[in-house]
Amino acid sequence: MIRLTWVQPEDLIGHELRQAAEDGRASGPDAERVRKIAARWHGAGGHDAPPRAGASEPGAARLRDLAGELLDELAAVPSPLPEPSDLDGIIAACPSWPGPAARSAERAAVDPARVLGAWQGRAAGCVLGKPVEKIPREGIRQIAEATGNWPIRGWFTAEGLPDDVARRWPWNRRSAVNSLAENIDGIPEDDDLNYPLLALSVLERHGRGFTTDDVAKLWLDELPAGRTFTAERVAYRNLLDGVEPPATATRRNPFREWIGALIRADVYGWSNPGDPATAAEHAWRDARLTHTANGIYGAMFVAAMCAAALVATSPEEVVRAGLSVVPERSRLHEAVRLAAADAAREDDFERVVDLLHERHDDLHWVHTTNNAALVAATLIHGRGDFTATIAGAVAGGWDTDSAGATAGSVAGALNGGVPDRWRMRDSLASSLTGYDGVGLAALAARTQEMMKP
Repeated sequence: MIRLTWVQPEDLIGHELRQAAEDGRASGPDAERVRKIAARWHGAGGHDAPPRAGASEPGAARLRDLAGELLDELAAVPSPLPEPSDLDGIIAACPSWPGPAARSAERAAVDPARVLGAWQGRAAGCVLGKPVEKIPREGIRQIAEATGNWPIRGWFTAEGLPDDVARRWPWNRRSAVNSLAENIDGIPEDDDLNYPLLALSVLERHGRGFTTDDVAKLWLDELPAGRTFTAERVAYRNLLDGVEPPATATRRNPFREWIGALIRADVYGWSNPGDPATAAEHAWRDARLTHTANGIYGAMFVAAMCAAALVATSPEEVVRAGLSVVPERSRLHEAVRLAAADAAREDDFERVVDLLHERHDDLHWVHTTNNAALVAATLIHGRGDFTATIAGAVAGGWDTDSAGATAGSVAGALNGGVPDRWRMRDSLASSLTGYDGVGLAALAARTQEMMKP
C-alpha cells in the first residue's frame, strides 16, 4: 500500500478537526455539528492528527471513505470569525491599508545591492535552518551548545557533536548531506527557494497582470508534484482532479492556514519596492490557489514587508508595513502585534520565544500564525543585525528553514547584503526547468527587471 503523505483522507480528517478548533467552528454556533462529526470519526477508530508527520498509521486506510465523507461535512460548516479571504473583504478589514505609492520613483531608486541582499538573505536563512528542520527548540539549542555555536552565529556542524546528542536529535536526513558547515557547496534545493523562482517565472511570463490561473498552470507545467507539501500538494491534487481556483484551496485541504503561501511571497514584494499594497495584492493572487484567511494573510504580510524592506531604514518600519495589509481583527494580526511588542520590550530573546510558545504551542509547527509572529519578533529584536535575526528565526524551533528564509530575506534587503560568513558559492540547485545552477546575482538582476511597469 502506498502511503502518500498530505493527501489521503484518513490523514487529513484529524488535521481538519484541529483546524475547526482553531477557526472557531468547534466552539461557535455550529459546535454541535463539529462535535458529532468528531464523534463519528473517533467512534470508528479514527485517530487525531499526527503531531509532526504527514501520514498516519497504515491501518487507518480502512477508514478512507468515511474520512472523505466527514471532510466534506466539515467543509460545509462556516467559520464564525471575521476573517475574509476575498481581496475586497480583506482591504475593508484593514483600516491602515496603504495608499497608492509613487511607484516609478521608488523602483528607480532601489539599490541593486539590496535586491541581491534579499536573495542572499533568503538563501542563508533557509540553509541555516535546513539541517534542524523538525527538531524542536530544546534540541536545536542542545546541538548548538554542544558544538560551541550558542548563541547561533554560524552554520550547524556535526564535527565535535557528542554521540548522545546526535542520537537524541538526529539531523533532518534530507538536509544533513548538504546544509552543514562541512558539506555546504553552493545553495541546496529547497521548496523555500523553489517557490520564489516560480513567482519570478509568473511575472516574467505573464507580467504584473498575472492571475491565479496563471500560477496554477505554471505549477502543472514546471513544479514536480513530489516537491510539494501540505496545502500545495492538496491543491495540486485538486487541479489534477479538475477543480478550479479558488476551490483548490478549500476542497479537502486542512492545511489552508499553514505556511505554504507565506514562503511564496517574497518576489511579489521585491518587484514592488515601496508599494506594499500592490505587493500584497500580487501575493493574494498566488496564495488563493492554496490557502484561505490567515494562510492568505501570511503571504500578504510577507510580500508587504519585502516591498518595504528594499526602501525602509528599520525593521520596525518593515513590520508596520506588513501589518497594514493584515485584517485588524484576525488571529494573525493579533499574534504579530503581540510578538513585536514582546520583542521591543524584552532584552532576552529567549524570553520572547518563551512567550510565543506559551501562546502558540497548540498550533502545528508549520502553521502560518506562529511562524509569522516569530519572524516579526526576531526582526524587531535583531535590530538590523543579520546574524541575530536569522539565528532567532531558526532557534525558535518551528519551521526553521522557512522562518529563517523569510527573516533573512528582510534583513538582507535592509542591510544591502549579508556578512561573508553567510555567503555560499553562487549556484542554486533546483529541480525546476532552467533554474538548476542559477546564481543569485542573476536572479537579482531579473527581479530588478520585474520592477518596471
